[in-house]
Amino acid sequence: MKALVYQGPGKKSLGDVPQPVLQEATDAIVRITKTTLCGTDLHILKGNVPTVAEGRVLGHEGIGVVVQAGSGVVRFKSGDLVVISCITACGHCEFCRRGMCSHCEKGGWMLGNTIDGTQAEFVRIPFADNSLHPIPENANEEAMVMLSDILPTGYECGVLSGCVRPGDSVAIIGAGPIGLAALLTAQFYSPADIIVIDHDEHRLDVAKKLGATRLVNSSNRGTVEKAMAMTMGRGVDVAIEAVGLPETFEICQSIIAPGGHIANIGVHGQSVPLHLERLWNQNITITTRLVDATTTALLLKSVVSGRLLPRQLITHRFPFGEILSAYDIFAKPSHEKALKIILTNSFPEMSAG
Repeated sequence: MKALVYQGPGKKSLGDVPQPVLQEATDAIVRITKTTLCGTDLHILKGNVPTVAEGRVLGHEGIGVVVQAGSGVVRFKSGDLVVISCITACGHCEFCRRGMCSHCEKGGWMLGNTIDGTQAEFVRIPFADNSLHPIPENANEEAMVMLSDILPTGYECGVLSGCVRPGDSVAIIGAGPIGLAALLTAQFYSPADIIVIDHDEHRLDVAKKLGATRLVNSSNRGTVEKAMAMTMGRGVDVAIEAVGLPETFEICQSIIAPGGHIANIGVHGQSVPLHLERLWNQNITITTRLVDATTTALLLKSVVSGRLLPRQLITHRFPFGEILSAYDIFAKPSHEKALKIILTNSFPEMSAG
């Protein structure tokens, strides 16, 4: 089968790899119909994720059709259309029972990390009963792809960890796909203000269309001063970091109000200064989190009902065979005005087994 393979820092290729087969009774084999690219994939290609070995098939998002289910799989059968969760959960270990599926003792973030992922024709899904979600009839398939990762990540790591409440002032630093997913889901809680900070004017325009009430272009000077002025010098109740850079985390620390929450989503490849000398007496809560994907079913209902419209985040579409071109565009988001890219599997269907 065809797959996008990580060949070491800065290297990737589209090539032929063996089709996956069932390894455990709880596995399922899924034929990928649509997948996408993630900022984490770019971090991997930069060499920032050492758990990813050379030769690994990348990707942890997508939807597809179950073509084979192990004897221990009870919720799914051949022919079922499913959302693939970015998090693999056994459902039985201590961390799964605590709702921390990202730290599952037998799973966690596996796809495109410690096992082959979804940027391929077929993928093996361990613990399929807990790691797949059925797609309702007539649901929009492109919207369903957004449920694999970015919607639960923005919601869980940003909105829920940040304890967004009605009437809050919220700042989202970074208007990429994850930051925009946090913007969409923060509106569940009716905050009074949502300030979006980014250096890309196009992304700020998108944020405005998706519900941001105020915008700050961080390519200009005075980002902190502008954000503080928008809150009459008080600061924001919730600052959501959705980039993963020292300077964006610095902005969060500089604009947070006493008693506020800083919710980190970004993948940090280098250390950041923590200003405890300034924050120690401000009753600030700082959270870090890897998505657990425990809210996927809830978000799926919101998408199907039309309350949540994640298709607005899709800017480009390619057949899977053009995934290298898709990566080139995704790596230059400002120049290409790229957010989420949908890749449709256009290869002939093959039998799994």
